[in-house]
Amino acid sequence: MLRLVSLQLMVTVVAGIIAALLGGWAAMFSAVFGGLCCVLPNAVFAVRLFASAQKPGGADPISFFIWEFIKIALTVALIAATFSLYRDLNVFAMIGGFIAALKSYIFLIFRH
Repeated sequence: MLRLVSLQLMVTVVAGIIAALLGGWAAMFSAVFGGLCCVLPNAVFAVRLFASAQKPGGADPISFFIWEFIKIALTVALIAATFSLYRDLNVFAMIGGFIAALKSYIFLIFRH
C-alpha cells in the first residue's frame, strides 16, 4: 500500500510539471492540488489499515469499510476545499491531476 501511495505522489508531481509546461503556474498548482485530493486520503487509509492489521486479531472488515467511507468523505472535502479556496483554479488541470493520481496503480499492475 505504501508503494501505491508513493507512486501516486510521484505521478502527482509529474502531472504538476506537465501542467506547468502547458498552462503555467496556476495549472501546476491546480494539478498538484487535484493529485493531493487523491493521495492524502489514500495515505490516511493506508496508515489506518496497516495499524488495524497489526492488532492481535488482525484487520476486521468493519474497520476497512469505516476507513473507506472516511477516505471517500475526505476526498470530497478536499475537492470542495480546493474549489472554494484556490481562486486561480484551472479545473481541467485539477481533474487531470486527480485522474492521473487515481489511475497510477495501473503502472504497478503492468510492472511485471
